[in-house]
Amino acid sequence: MNQKNLVEQWLAEEQAAHIHGWDFSHIHDRYEEGSDLPWDYRQTVLEHLSPTSRLLDLDTGGAEFLLSLGHPHHLTAATEAYPPNVSLCRELLTPLGVDFREADAAGPLPFEDASFDLVINRHGGYNPGEIARVLKPGGVFITQQVGADNDRDLVSLLLPALSDRPFPDQRLEIAAQRFEQCGLTLLEGQTAYRAIRFRDVGALVWFARIIEWEFPGFSVEGCLDRLLAAQALLDEKGVIEGTTHRFLLVAQKP
Repeated sequence: MNQKNLVEQWLAEEQAAHIHGWDFSHIHDRYEEGSDLPWDYRQTVLEHLSPTSRLLDLDTGGAEFLLSLGHPHHLTAATEAYPPNVSLCRELLTPLGVDFREADAAGPLPFEDASFDLVINRHGGYNPGEIARVLKPGGVFITQQVGADNDRDLVSLLLPALSDRPFPDQRLEIAAQRFEQCGLTLLEGQTAYRAIRFRDVGALVWFARIIEWEFPGFSVEGCLDRLLAAQALLDEKGVIEGTTHRFLLVAQKP
């Protein structure tokens, strides 16, 4: 494919970079990540979830994971702050009887003290003090987080002058310390670095536009020389590979 056709393809991917919930199906067969983490977030949640648990999912996104748990709706609550997902959750969760609230999970939570047996959060914001407040005694918080080093090699490829990390404190040891300061006990903590692979540059363009907080200022026209370098790398190696950073934290309120 000549350069003109490649650029047209990349511009089309840039235009297509919109998301509904947290749905990456647009590039599903063109990239891969996170399939070999040393823990299973879903299984960890299920190990702490009983049929009578009061469950809260913070930053639920489009509620895909929450609903997949099959927990009784009248015992389930969720928050979300991203406006398109707020609308989606209201349409989807409220008619089911799920207690959905629009709220920034990193701020005050609109729930009473000691309301929940289990609070979960995957790749979202959170406030350790608020989680400690809304958990019942003996309640558990489970989170899988994107770490500070996530995709940094891909950022360097596309935006080589960008050195600042968007969330530099996103590390297990810092998170664990903050929860311990709020009186919670760390039950489990793991960190993992794993490969993320793209099979075409267009998929990387779409990804970089969606994950705009990691790739601030990225555009096809503004980064064309770097995209051509990425294409040369793809032609040479057959794949563009980066590194993800994830951590799992499980903490309990005494």
